[in-house]
Amino acid sequence: MKVVLLQDIKGTGKKGELVNVSDGYARNFLFPRKLAKEADAKALNELKNAEQSKKYKIETETAQAKANADKLNDQTITIIGKAGKGGKLFGSVTSKEIAAELKNKYNIIVDKRKIVLDCDIKSFGTYNCEVKLYTGVSAKLKVMVTEEETK
Repeated sequence: MKVVLLQDIKGTGKKGELVNVSDGYARNFLFPRKLAKEADAKALNELKNAEQSKKYKIETETAQAKANADKLNDQTITIIGKAGKGGKLFGSVTSKEIAAELKNKYNIIVDKRKIVLDCDIKSFGTYNCEVKLYTGVSAKLKVMVTEEETK
C-alpha cells in the first residue's frame, strides 16, 4: 500500500515522502497514530504542490542571496573603535558589530554566525571577512577599523 508520511518514521522514511508499506502496517500502526495517510489522488496532488512550493522558495531565496552577494562583494565597511595609547582596541570588533553595520549601510540582514573572520580584530587596520548568505552563496568584503575622531 502506498502512503504519504506525515512524520519522520525510523526505518520507513521522512515526512512528506511517498512510500510503499504493507497493508497491515499501514492500517494497524500508521493510520491510527496519524503518522501517514493513504496516497489517493488528493494526497498525491498536495505532495506535488508542496514540492513545487519548496522548490520555488529555494529558487527565490538563492536569487536574493546572489543579488546581495553581488552588492557586497569587494565592498569595504568602516567600523569606528576606541583605543588606548598603544593603538590597541578596547575589546575587539565582533561579527555582531559587522552584521549591524551591514544592516545599517546596505539594509541586508545577516546572522552574526554567518560572518567568518580570518582572525580576531583587536587593532586598527583592514581585515578580510566572508559573509555566508545562503547555501553555496557567499560574499567577501573588507572591514576597516578606524579610530574615533576626537574634537
